[in-house]
Amino acid sequence: MKVYTKTGDGGTTALFGGTRVPKDHIRIDSYGTVDELNSYIGLIRDQDISEIHKQTLIEIQDRLFTVGAILATPQDKEFLKNGERRLQNLGLLQTDIDFLEKEIDRMEDSLEPMTHFVLPGGHQTVSFCHIARCVCRRAERLAVHLGHEEPIEPMAIMYLNRLSDYLFVLARMLTKELNAVEVKWIPRK
Repeated sequence: MKVYTKTGDGGTTALFGGTRVPKDHIRIDSYGTVDELNSYIGLIRDQDISEIHKQTLIEIQDRLFTVGAILATPQDKEFLKNGERRLQNLGLLQTDIDFLEKEIDRMEDSLEPMTHFVLPGGHQTVSFCHIARCVCRRAERLAVHLGHEEPIEPMAIMYLNRLSDYLFVLARMLTKELNAVEVKWIPRK
């Protein structure tokens, strides 16, 4: 199989099921941003962090492929002509949301309570987490926008929402573990 197909040279691309849409379609922007997020999470995983964080991030990257597949499949193409689901064994479950919440709770148990806003930064790895969090929020906004135009799986939006929370807490956790400097945001008086 060749990497280049030339089918997108005219500015369109195919969704799961074969429907062709312009490359700037909201659906493409949605799952493309999830792909960008997945790449940033890979960047975090490549840092000098604990194995438990790395394994959690691998699990998250796997789920993001599922989110991307969900966003790349129009509702009218979810089922094949024979009635079977196009994306066999793909979907998000409440246990995927629960997994993120348990990881958030586990990390927060060893962190001081939040008493102030923090400025992103303090260590390169922490900064990567904040960039990923921002990309995740953008992916969530785009998925919500898509959901206003076409039906999408609500669990995909829930997952992205919880993932941005996880990435924020991971940034705080890595600030602690890496002995990074946490800069508090102090509003002007």
